[in-house]
Amino acid sequence: MKAPSLPGLTSDADAKSLAANTLLRLFDSLYEGALVIDRAGRITWINDKYRALLGWNGTDPIEGRPVEEVIPHSRLREVMETGRAELIDVLGLGARQVVVSRIPLANDAGEIIGALGVILYDRVQALKPIVSKVQHLQTELAHARKELAETRQAKYRFSQIVGHSVAMREVKEQGRRAAERDATVLLLGETGTGKELMAHAIHAASKRQAKPLVSLNAAAIPENLLEAELFGVEPGAYTGAGNKPRPGKFQLADGGTLFLDEVGDMPLTLQAKLLRVLQEGEVEPVGSNRLKSIDVRVIAATSRDLKGMVASGTFRADLFYRLNVLPIRLAPLRERSEDLPALCEALLEQLAARGNEPLRSVSAAGLARLMAYHWPGNVRELSNALQLAAARFDTRVFGPEHFADLPQTAPAEEASLAPEPGVRPLREVLAEAEKAEILRAIAAAGGVKLNAAKLLHISRAQLYEKLATHGLLADAADKRQAV
Repeated sequence: MKAPSLPGLTSDADAKSLAANTLLRLFDSLYEGALVIDRAGRITWINDKYRALLGWNGTDPIEGRPVEEVIPHSRLREVMETGRAELIDVLGLGARQVVVSRIPLANDAGEIIGALGVILYDRVQALKPIVSKVQHLQTELAHARKELAETRQAKYRFSQIVGHSVAMREVKEQGRRAAERDATVLLLGETGTGKELMAHAIHAASKRQAKPLVSLNAAAIPENLLEAELFGVEPGAYTGAGNKPRPGKFQLADGGTLFLDEVGDMPLTLQAKLLRVLQEGEVEPVGSNRLKSIDVRVIAATSRDLKGMVASGTFRADLFYRLNVLPIRLAPLRERSEDLPALCEALLEQLAARGNEPLRSVSAAGLARLMAYHWPGNVRELSNALQLAAARFDTRVFGPEHFADLPQTAPAEEASLAPEPGVRPLREVLAEAEKAEILRAIAAAGGVKLNAAKLLHISRAQLYEKLATHGLLADAADKRQAV
């Protein structure tokens, strides 16, 4: 590119020479100190300004010393070795913070033979707006990280789980014993019995308490998104995946605990992948072919009958046994009605604190009315009943008349509330029917899977997948050998 025509400049060489001399004078006026190191990282030259800033006396020579001996946190050696300049950085010289530049030095052949370091001390004021902005962003980032960390810590302790009945004392003791170990925990119980509170309490009492507690409800996430939520997503794995990797709940819980709620609602296709994570301690993000090691303690919970689901083929037997290491059953409220007074007191205290309302209580007659009910929704339903009464009635003491909406359940009526015999979830029925038909096809085909697949009008690969899903691979092999 030809230099612009200026008065007094007759050639490109004149323009380059003038520019170089101007920049050199400007640079010399800006810096407050400079030094040079050689290829071995020894100081070969240092100016008086730098000596003064270092507080070096005039008798001891600096030249020939390793740069780190004179400036402990210097990065000049790294700049010289990598050949990459660091034009702006902050260096601490004792109690002083100075702005520095580090530039590699090359000979005519392009070989790096040393590095130049300069202190742009008088540019600190000019950099203040940028430094202030960076500090503000760092403060906001630290605040966001703190808030995120707080959301991933246990919110409840064993002392906050209300109840002094024999059943609740036994559950707390089992929870404390589970917290002392690092094995998988399976919390069983109806909805509203406090499984999430128990998971938090176990984590808070375990050796992982300082690490994250991450929760995921398998029933609340669509099946096509659940895998990504659990195991993470690699860039470009699918449309809309983004250009950055997104960690899953297992990666977020690394070192801590993953509370996997409603595990009984997890699709069969994901159960096998969850089993691998529990067995091997490795996850494979969606769109990746690389395994990532993790250290996560799983606390699973379900309100469903997993044993019955295993029998019907809707839940993998091997996964059930992997989860059922430390099972804890939380009793329904109707089995520990003696805890009702303490629960009412605690729930009304929480209600008053949240809504800045007067503290209410329940009379003895009101408690008797509550104890007559069977509470299918357990503690969650009790909380709703108390909130409804507080919203409807302006009174400090609730009596039986304030819970008139609750049906009076007699022992004979409780039996009528049980599920109709023989009625099962449709998914279980369909899975059982599919399993039975596959077995019939294999038997009709004499154990030859290709012929069985043709009878079922599916591919052999699909047949193998369904055999694995229903745990029939071994059974099919045994039948073929028998034939």
